[in-house]
Amino acid sequence: MLTYDSVATEPEQLRFYIFLGLVAYGWWLLAIALSVRPPWLDRLVGLPSIYGLHGMLGFLAIYAAYEHSENSYSPSQLARDLGDWGFYGALTVLSYSVFFMSGWLTDRSRLLLSVKRMLEKVFRHQLSVWIHRMNLVIVAMIWLHAHLLLRVNQHLSFMMLFDLYTVVVLGVYAWKKWIAPDTYLTGTVIGNEARGGSTRKVSVAVDGTATKLQPGDSLFLRFEGASAVSKEWHPFSVTDDSQKTLAFTISQHGDYTRRLGRVEPGAVVRLEGPFGRFESIVQSRKPDAPLVLLGMGAGVAPLLSLIAAHHTTRHIHLLWAVRKPEDAYYREEREKYQAASEGRLRVTTNIGRFRRDDLANSLSAEEVEKGEFFIVGPNPAVLANRCLLRCIGVGIRRIHDERLTM
Repeated sequence: MLTYDSVATEPEQLRFYIFLGLVAYGWWLLAIALSVRPPWLDRLVGLPSIYGLHGMLGFLAIYAAYEHSENSYSPSQLARDLGDWGFYGALTVLSYSVFFMSGWLTDRSRLLLSVKRMLEKVFRHQLSVWIHRMNLVIVAMIWLHAHLLLRVNQHLSFMMLFDLYTVVVLGVYAWKKWIAPDTYLTGTVIGNEARGGSTRKVSVAVDGTATKLQPGDSLFLRFEGASAVSKEWHPFSVTDDSQKTLAFTISQHGDYTRRLGRVEPGAVVRLEGPFGRFESIVQSRKPDAPLVLLGMGAGVAPLLSLIAAHHTTRHIHLLWAVRKPEDAYYREEREKYQAASEGRLRVTTNIGRFRRDDLANSLSAEEVEKGEFFIVGPNPAVLANRCLLRCIGVGIRRIHDERLTM
C-alpha cells in the first residue's frame, strides 16, 4: 500500500478503494500462508488460534473486496469479470467452509449440526478440502485482474512487490504441500485394535525418534500405500509419552475415521508435526497447581500422555466422560499410573457428560481455586464444559482446550 501510494496519481477517494482491494488480496495471501500450519507459530499461539485467524482473514477480506468492487471501476471488461468471479468465488468458498469445515455455526446449533452430518454423506471431508483449495484459483484470478488494470500495471516498483508477495506465498504453500512431506517422520503401523464401541487404538513404530514430541501433542497422519484410507492429512492426539512407538486413540465418527479399520499392520504412515501447547502451559504454571484433565470419549488421548509425563510429580485429577461403561478402556494404564503416583493421581469416570452438579461435587475447593483445566473433546462438548467450569468459579485464564474437530 505504501509503495502504491508513493507512485499513484489517482484521486484520494479512488485510491482508498484501491487500497481496500490490496488489503483483501494481502489477507487472502496471509490466510494461505497460515494454512500450512507453521510449527513455530503453533508452539507460540496454538493451532486453534491459527485456524481462527485464517477464517477471520477470509471473512474480513470479503468485506474489503466488496467495498473495492462497488466503488472502483475499470475500462477492461476482462479485468472486471475476473474481479467479479474472484469475489463471488471467494464468497462461495467462505460460506461452504464456515458450514462444513469450521464450528462457528454447527458447534452452537444442534439443528445445523444434524444437517451438516446428513450432508457430509455427499460432501465428504476430502471433497471439502479440495473445495477449500479453490482459494488458490481465486488468488490467481485476482492476480491477473491486477495485471490487466492500467492504473496499477504501469508502476513497475509496485508490480514487482505485488508479484514477489504472491510468488513467495504460493511457493511456500507448494513446498509445504508437495515437497516438505518427503522430509517428515515416517513410521509403520504395528497395531490397530478396537477400543470400546466406536474407538480404535492405532500404534505406530517411528523410523527414528520423535524428539520434538511433547506430552499432549497431536500429529497429522497420512496412511500410504494400498491400505490408505485417504490421501489427505488428518490430526490425531498421541496417547502416551513415548517418542519411539506412538499410540493414537481415535474416535470413528467421521467419514475418514470410519475407514481406519482397513489399515493393517505394516502400513506406512507419514507424520507431520508435532503440534500442541499443553506441555508448555503446564511448564509455565506453578508446580503446586493441580492439573484437572477433562476428557470426553477419545478426548482422553492427549490427557493420558500428560498423565504419563507428570503423574509422579504433580497432583492430577482426570475426569473422563464416556457414553457406555465399556468405553472406559485403558483401565490397566490408569491403574498403573495411579499406583506409581503415590496418591497424586485421582480418576473420576462418568457415564454421559458431566453436569454442573457433577463437576461441583467432583472437584475440590483447591482445584476450583488454583487448578489448571485442560478440556479435550468434540467442539460442542468443549464449549459446554467451558461454560460449566466458569459457572462453578474457574477463571477463564485457567481453562485450556483442544477440540477434536477442525
